[in-house]
Amino acid sequence: MTRSSSAGPPVTTSTRARIIDEALRLFAERGYAATSVAEIEAAAGLSPGAGGLYRHFRSKYEVLSAAINEHAARTRTQVADGLAELSGMETSVDLEVRLSRLCRAGLAKVREESELTRVFFRDLSQFPELVAVVREGLLQPMFDAITTWFGSQPEYRDAEVDWASIGAVLGGAVVHYRLFQETVGLTPGNTEKDRFVSAWVRLAVGLLPSPAPVT
Repeated sequence: MTRSSSAGPPVTTSTRARIIDEALRLFAERGYAATSVAEIEAAAGLSPGAGGLYRHFRSKYEVLSAAINEHAARTRTQVADGLAELSGMETSVDLEVRLSRLCRAGLAKVREESELTRVFFRDLSQFPELVAVVREGLLQPMFDAITTWFGSQPEYRDAEVDWASIGAVLGGAVVHYRLFQETVGLTPGNTEKDRFVSAWVRLAVGLLPSPAPVT
């Protein structure tokens, strides 16, 4: 089985990866408890009920755990790479353009995790150890990246603000926008993405130190 890619030819995936991908999709659509091992096997291209899943995982729970942990590991790498790319932008690029790219990158990442988001809200309360993985492996790296990025921009160097709290507010807005869309089916206030990004940028620009009064 292959997975198509707009960047090049189809990429062949391993059986283990197919099991993880299809299981997460089914968990998101139907719920963890309502998804059987045989259904995961069939979706992954294996003979349903023949035990192919157990050649790679000991249980359905282990598939869920692998999916969560692999998404967390991928997120840490993506956030580090994305932060390096954003930080490498010329400071001559207008600040609002840099802020817009930061916000859009966050929105894209949260949207990428839409299946995991549905699983999180529906099923993970029964698995606190996996909730911790999502918190520390997916959410916290995003908030930390925002805090790090703001602290590294020359325009904010003299801003005396609590960057961790600012990261919580601005990062929380990005996460909330996508989570609201995933759970309710509409964006908050029916605000389309470009308007949200514009408002987010205006809030961030407002953190800039005020000019010193003219004497």
